Amino acid sequence: MCQRIGATLLGFLAAVGRLATFAAQGIYHCFTPPFYPRLLWRQVVDIGYYSLPVVGMTALFTGMVLALQSYTGFSRFSAEGAVATVVVLSVTRELAPVLAGLMVAGRIGASIAAEIGTMRVTEQIDALTTLSTNPFKYLIAPRLIAGTLML
Repeated sequence: MCQRIGATLLGFLAAVGRLATFAAQGIYHCFTPPFYPRLLWRQVVDIGYYSLPVVGMTALFTGMVLALQSYTGFSRFSAEGAVATVVVLSVTRELAPVLAGLMVAGRIGASIAAEIGTMRVTEQIDALTTLSTNPFKYLIAPRLIAGTLML
């Protein structure tokens, strides 16, 4: 039993180490030349602009539900006039940043994972290496920079 716990712990620590190495390499390549501005711009558009409908719909429906619930509670105290103020302040200050981050992370995380997974299966990443192009510099750095800028 102790061996199994130790093996699980070592496996977990190895995975954390690989993740830390991957993150460090990605961040390093964000600050070293060559830079690919066209790829960066494409990722900015994909991450920022194309996420606006998802974020907008989430904010719209969250605001509607919050307004309905607030109206129900405020009508007991004859304070229906304060519903709009409470909804606007609570959505813009509290809910919007969290929901936007969650929606963008979910949408973009799935998109990037599928795109890079497909590139791995079809050996496009190996082709980049063959062409002396660093895959971290070409694939990971533009996505990290664009994700940081857009969120």
